[in-house]
Amino acid sequence: MFKRCFYDRNVSSYGYGLLLLLSFILPCRAQQGASAGFIMEHVTDAHDWHFATVGQYHVTLPLPIILYSRDRGMECFSSARFYDHQQHAVPFRGYRMVSNTICCVDASRSVVDLSITKNIAAMLGSILLLVAVLLVAARKYQRTACLVPSGFMAFVDLIVSFIKDEIAIPNIGRRHYERFLPYLLTVFCFIWLNNLLGLLPGGANVTGNISVTLVLAAFTIVLTIINGNKQYWSHIFKPAEVPKWLWPIMVPLEMVGIFTKFFSLMVRLFANITAGHIILLSIIGLVFSLKSIWVGFAVTLPFSTFMFLLKLVVAVLQAYVFTLLSAIYLGQAVAEKGCH
Repeated sequence: MFKRCFYDRNVSSYGYGLLLLLSFILPCRAQQGASAGFIMEHVTDAHDWHFATVGQYHVTLPLPIILYSRDRGMECFSSARFYDHQQHAVPFRGYRMVSNTICCVDASRSVVDLSITKNIAAMLGSILLLVAVLLVAARKYQRTACLVPSGFMAFVDLIVSFIKDEIAIPNIGRRHYERFLPYLLTVFCFIWLNNLLGLLPGGANVTGNISVTLVLAAFTIVLTIINGNKQYWSHIFKPAEVPKWLWPIMVPLEMVGIFTKFFSLMVRLFANITAGHIILLSIIGLVFSLKSIWVGFAVTLPFSTFMFLLKLVVAVLQAYVFTLLSAIYLGQAVAEKGCH
């Protein structure tokens, strides 16, 4: 089932593209232009965590601002300092917030922003949750190692067995899969968990952040480069299947191929998750843009329900695709002639 969905991803990409185009066109033709701000507020990162708006009151969790500059050193304060009681932006200590970016009032000064943003806070929370769940599962497994797993233990065992038997062994081989299995399990669980948490009301778009997907893709490519064996590098620098006079052309192309793998891993996860959020929020925003209850019942309710259920599938599918491609790249790096 997963492989069939993986190979049919081009069909879903065309549908995503059409829905994404409609999601931008429809709100722009509405009477008010607040939909774009509503969408981007939930998709982009921020220095505070906004959960809801009740009347004129914003339910917001201020996050710590951590700045470093040569003249002042390290500075820490709350992001709430950048707003007054009416939620108007105000400068503080010579800094101001402009489009979720901290700038110096004095243009001659420069500052390094090390703040804990919404995505960072959500990522740290998901990591703690994941570690806690797996530690509890490990302790239960040690106590009942000889018994058949049931309940939550059966669910964890299903995930581990699936990553091991369906991804790691077929693509890396039985000889080398064990050293990469912990990484593949970590990547799959981390992406899947953050995809699901991002669907909750007030959730953060962690896996839809290009910085997060860049780091995840970099981990895979660095592991591939470090673990590349002699056959892997000889295939890049001394391709035996082509004449030597073509080596000056093939070697740069093979090197570009490494960065292409990195780019595809980074962009695929980012684009799919972000596009899904934008489409879902655009459909919900139609009610507020058109100010029609009939639009809510006829369009928003059925289509948003469908998109939410689809995103539940996409959440696990994108985690699977990223893990599968990582295993394929790692398998290519450690593959040996005549062995699998």
